Order: sequence, then C-alpha cells, then structure tokens
Amino acid sequence: MSKKFPIGSKVRVVALPEYIKTNDPMPMLRPPGLIHLGEEGTVLDRYPGDYWGVSFASGSFLLDSQYIESVEDTPEM
Repeated sequence: MSKKFPIGSKVRVVALPEYIKTNDPMPMLRPPGLIHLGEEGTVLDRYPGDYWGVSFASGSFLLDSQYIESVEDTPEM
C-alpha cells in the first residue's frame, strides 16, 4: 500500500536507500550520506512510481515512500 503525503507537508527519513536521486531536471544519483535518518523535509511534488520530491537543508531529492513518514504535530502537554 502506498503512502500519501499532501504537498507542503513535513516528512521524516526513516530509512536510507543505497543511493539517492536529486530532484533536478536531469536527476543524478548521489551517496545517501547527504541526508540522515530522522532528518525532516518538505514534500514538493509526487512522481510516478510512488516517488516524492522532498526538500531538505542539503538539497531536493526523490525518495520512495518506503523511506519517509509523515511528521504529525503532537500537542504539547
């Protein structure tokens, strides 16, 4: 089952792929060390094949939905 993320929502990296693909007009493969487990980013767009364009501090990358999860706002107590 594929996950759905609204455009502009915050997501968190839960696993790192072997390589990550840049979200550029001509995507390139990069080592996964550019992003880290637990790093949060913003969803920019959805692409075919269940890929999501996500913007992080180190750049914008295409990630499969299995590598990210939604960041839910939890009420402060």
